[in-house]
Amino acid sequence: ILIEGNKAVIVEVNSETDFVAKNQEFKDLVKAILKAIIENEPKTNEDVLNLVVDGETVNDLIVNKTAKIGEKLSFRRFSKIEKNDEQVFGSYIHMGGKIAVLTRLNGANEEVAKDVAMHAAAMRPSVVRREQVPQEEIEKEREILKEQAINEGKPAEIAEKMVNGRINKFYKEICLEEQDFVKDSDMTVGAFVKSKNGSIVNMVRFEVGEGIEKKEENFAEEVMNQIKG
Repeated sequence: ILIEGNKAVIVEVNSETDFVAKNQEFKDLVKAILKAIIENEPKTNEDVLNLVVDGETVNDLIVNKTAKIGEKLSFRRFSKIEKNDEQVFGSYIHMGGKIAVLTRLNGANEEVAKDVAMHAAAMRPSVVRREQVPQEEIEKEREILKEQAINEGKPAEIAEKMVNGRINKFYKEICLEEQDFVKDSDMTVGAFVKSKNGSIVNMVRFEVGEGIEKKEENFAEEVMNQIKG
């Protein structure tokens, strides 16, 4: 994460091992990419790879470092956020860069914004508020919950009521504002920020490798397919 004035950038750059991720050359590469993004306005990963740093593109930089370190390095994703003067950024990096969170709040202060970022690192919310949950995700969850209730032998109308209760629990698990605050479980994160005269605008949480299929799993699947074949 890099914060400069009213701009902030969060990136994920992948190596193959922890050992390389702790290497100074790798850290310098990440810093160079962050700086290039904050000073420019890239919209896509391709834009980032074409940015020029000290006479060479970010892509060339990664290729050269890969050759030097001897391990495949890759730029995976980024998010750039801008704030106004009434807003504050909060950031938190956990486990030496395995999880990184960037938050932007209206009002409150940087300490509160950092507390929210730390909470998000620990509790894995996927959205700030329930309005941001995709409709198809809610429908899918409703179907699962309804099936569970019917399997428990509940009549359809009671099952429907149970689904409504459980869907609120689902929101509480994934919506940052509705989660119980880790530093004070008597209040939600939304209530904590409100008590500090602020509100959450947005949050970006990157966990290294999330959504990437591990090679081993694919390999195991291949083996199973061969056995079945």
